[in-house]
Amino acid sequence: MFDISWTEFLLIGVVALIVIGPKELPGVLRTLGQYTRKVRGMAADFQNQFQEAMREAEMADLKKEVDSMAHDFKNFDPLKDVRSDVEAMGKDIESSLTATPTPKADAPVTTEAPPSDAPAPQAESAAPSIPVEHSELEPAAVPSAPGETAATEPAAPVSAGRAE
Repeated sequence: MFDISWTEFLLIGVVALIVIGPKELPGVLRTLGQYTRKVRGMAADFQNQFQEAMREAEMADLKKEVDSMAHDFKNFDPLKDVRSDVEAMGKDIESSLTATPTPKADAPVTTEAPPSDAPAPQAESAAPSIPVEHSELEPAAVPSAPGETAATEPAAPVSAGRAE
């Protein structure tokens, strides 16, 4: 801090001994030490208060960051993108199913309705037809045990509800 060498301290001590005198010098040095201790204590206290204020400011910043992360976590929805994609696909499918098919250029355009007893002409559909193997009323072949022939029993109706 201060650039004072031993020779300068010796010079100050000799001058103090001459000016103050040998009788009062120990009391003056003790008082000077006490003041030095008080000044150092105040400097340390100021430094500690400054460090504490810095820690509080850092803690406030850290608290703000944690609060913002907690707010982001509360609003976090991992299925949001998937849900929006599925909804968009559903809307696309609905719009493609409700779209009226356009007549072909070769097909004649008719304006009159077909007779009510005549079967309606089959329009080409966008969805492929799925063959049905068994209906709910037809018996299904269920083998009862290995090695035995299949017995015909009525098929259980398919339900979309909960299994009982």
